[in-house]
Amino acid sequence: MRQARVLVIDDEELMREYVEEALNRAGHEVTAVSGGREGLDLLHEKGFDVVVTDLKMTPMDGLEVVRRVREEQINTRCIVMTAYGTIETAVAALKNGAEDYILKPFTPDVLELAVSRAIERERLTEENRYLRSQLNVAYDFKAMVGESPAMRHVYAEIEKVASSRATVLIRGESGTGKELVAHAIHYSGPRRDNPFIKVNCAALSAGLLESELFGHEKGSFTGAHERKVGRFELADTGTLMLDEVSEISLELQPKILRALQEREFERVGGTHPIQVDTRIIATSNRILEQAVEQGKLREDLFFRLNVIQIYLPPLRDRKDDLRALMDHFLQRYAKENGRNIKGFSPQARTLFMEYDWPGNVRELQNAVERAVVLSSEEVLEPGHFLLRGARQKREEEYTLRAGTTVLDMERQLIMKTLDHCNQNRTQAAKLLGISVRTLRNKLKEYGEG
Repeated sequence: MRQARVLVIDDEELMREYVEEALNRAGHEVTAVSGGREGLDLLHEKGFDVVVTDLKMTPMDGLEVVRRVREEQINTRCIVMTAYGTIETAVAALKNGAEDYILKPFTPDVLELAVSRAIERERLTEENRYLRSQLNVAYDFKAMVGESPAMRHVYAEIEKVASSRATVLIRGESGTGKELVAHAIHYSGPRRDNPFIKVNCAALSAGLLESELFGHEKGSFTGAHERKVGRFELADTGTLMLDEVSEISLELQPKILRALQEREFERVGGTHPIQVDTRIIATSNRILEQAVEQGKLREDLFFRLNVIQIYLPPLRDRKDDLRALMDHFLQRYAKENGRNIKGFSPQARTLFMEYDWPGNVRELQNAVERAVVLSSEEVLEPGHFLLRGARQKREEEYTLRAGTTVLDMERQLIMKTLDHCNQNRTQAAKLLGISVRTLRNKLKEYGEG
C-alpha cells in the first residue's frame, strides 16, 4: 500500500480526530485543521497528496475548498465527506474537481480505500504525463541485430534474467547498444506492460539528480514551487534504467544504495518513506572496479548493482554481425527517406570490414544514415562515407586536387550537408554525427557563422 501526506479539514473536532486517527493507523502522514481557509493556506505552503474535507463548514465550505484547489491548480486530490442529506452537494463537488466522496458515518476501511484510490490515480497521472513527454524516444528493442556467438550469448542472458526482479548491470563501450539490451530485458519479462523509465546520471548535477530520482516536496529548496514525483516512484512495478551509473556523486550514492536494498526512500525535503517495487537496470561504459579502487564508487553500491552482469562486446570484436547491421540500417533509412538504394559496393563492404568502428554500432548507424540521405546513387561506394582514420579511395565527388587539405574536405562535407538540410543546423549536425555546438564552431572557423 502506498502511503501519503494527507490534509484533513473538518470543523467538528470529534470527526476530525476520528479521521486523523484512522489515517495515521493506516500509515499515512496526517495534518488536521478546522477550517477551509487554514487548509488552503497549508496547501500553498507545504503541499499534500490528498485532502479529505467535510462539505458542511463555515465560513468556507468544502465545495469552495475543492473549487479553489482546481482554480489555483494545486497539485492534490480532494475527497469530500458528506451526510446522506447532502448527496447533491457531493455530486456538485465531483463536478468541481473532487476525486471521490464518502458518506457519513463511515468505517476506517472505507476511508482508507478512498485515499488509496486517490493516491493510485495520482501515480497513474504522473506516470502518463512522463510517458507522454517521452513519446519521441524510440524504444525499438527489436532493432538488436546479430547472430555472432557473442550476441547469441547476450540473447541467452537476456532470456534468463527477463523474468526475474534482480538488478542487472549492462557493461560495454559507448555505442554498443546497452539501452537496447535494457529494453529487451524489460519487454521480455512480466513487467512489460508497466513503465520503463530512463535517467542519464551523467547529465545532471548531484542536487538535480537526487530530485529527478526521488522527487521533492513543495518548498524543499529554492525553486521547488510544487511537489514532484521522482523517477523511482514513476517506475513503480516497472523498470528504472540508471544510465552511466558510475557518474553518480559519492554524496548521493548512500541514498541510491538504500533505495536498492530497502526499496524505499524519501523525497527531497520529505520525512515520510515511500515504498516501491522498481526493478533497476544500470549501464556503464567504464570499468567499475577501477572506480571503486579510486574511491569514486562505493564498494557496497557496486556489489548491489552487480548482481547480474551482461557484457556487450565492441563491434570490432564481432565483425560477423557487420554485414547484417549494414543491411539493416540501409533498409531502415532508405525507407524512412524514400531512397531507392540497392546496397553497398564490394569496396564499401571491404572498407567497413577493415575499419575498427571506435564508435561501435552507433557510429555505423550514423554513417549509413548520412550516406543514404546524401547519396543520389543506387549503390553506396567508399566515397559516400567519412570514417575516422579509415583508408578510403574517394570517388569523383571527393577526388583530391593538388593542394586540397583535410580541412577543405571537411568544409565541403559540412556545407553540402547544410544545403541538403535547408540550413537546418540541428538536422545537419545529427547527420554529420556531431553536436550543434561543434557545427556552430566549425562554421565560425569557415567564416560562415
